[in-house]
Amino acid sequence: MTATIIPNADAGPLGNAGESRPVVVVNADDYGLSPGVSQGILALIRQGRLSGTSCMTATPYWPEHAAWLAEVADKADIGLHLTLTDQEPAGPCPALAPGGRFGGVGGLMARALTGRLMGAAVQADLKAEINRQLDLFEAHAGRPPSHVDGHQHVHLLPGIRALVLDAVARRYPAGSVYVRDCSDPIAAVLARGVDSVKALIIATLARGLAAAAARRGIPTNRGFRGVYDFAPGRDFPALMAKFLEPARDRALIMVHPALPDEVLAGLDPVVASRQVEQAYLAGPAFAALLDRAGVRLGRLLG
Repeated sequence: MTATIIPNADAGPLGNAGESRPVVVVNADDYGLSPGVSQGILALIRQGRLSGTSCMTATPYWPEHAAWLAEVADKADIGLHLTLTDQEPAGPCPALAPGGRFGGVGGLMARALTGRLMGAAVQADLKAEINRQLDLFEAHAGRPPSHVDGHQHVHLLPGIRALVLDAVARRYPAGSVYVRDCSDPIAAVLARGVDSVKALIIATLARGLAAAAARRGIPTNRGFRGVYDFAPGRDFPALMAKFLEPARDRALIMVHPALPDEVLAGLDPVVASRQVEQAYLAGPAFAALLDRAGVRLGRLLG
């Protein structure tokens, strides 16, 4: 069974004319992190099991892996996964990554929440790096991104959020590139009961992003799901069923599938969970779940 991705252009508030099912956007993060991540995501896009993917353009794999996306670029959302943690920057960042490598998300969040990303030197590094990663996307994908989001949600942080929105508004026509809004109603997060504390922290960091984006003519998704702890043994099919409730048009579910490879094993502590996601999204149970939930896969902007 293949889940068909239905473009939303010229189709009214719920997608294609005559189609009443809400659109759910299922987006795979971390394309370009390793060959296995990119190959797994590409296979799922070919199969019609993903709305799109977000790409890490500062990795050494991006130039080659960008070329792989050419065959599906008109069928899926292909965007930038802004990366400011745990990787090497795309260019010099003397104030933000003086050792030539970004630190962890905890340290970046602490700096953001205490105002330590607002200094002139750090802001200059951030602005330059955001634009370098967008430049790399365009240079190798041959087109603007469909969307921008952040690895480990860094695009939500104070001192980074405004720079991301300003870059998108300056570089692209209004309404043509969306930014991921990681907020979701508190009641929905609590009703799902999936790593609620983590989900609420992320939702709180995202507060106000949609309004700030709208002021700049930038679209956003309408609801965000997919937060869990990646612990071995989690029942991913059951989690996906919860992420689809309630059915909300243009809600975005982030996923992290991958095929195993040695590069990923050396980079990432959640390889086993990525493989579980890959197998489930490729199988018949996922397509059946979408039907039972009364939703369809779609691109956010079409």
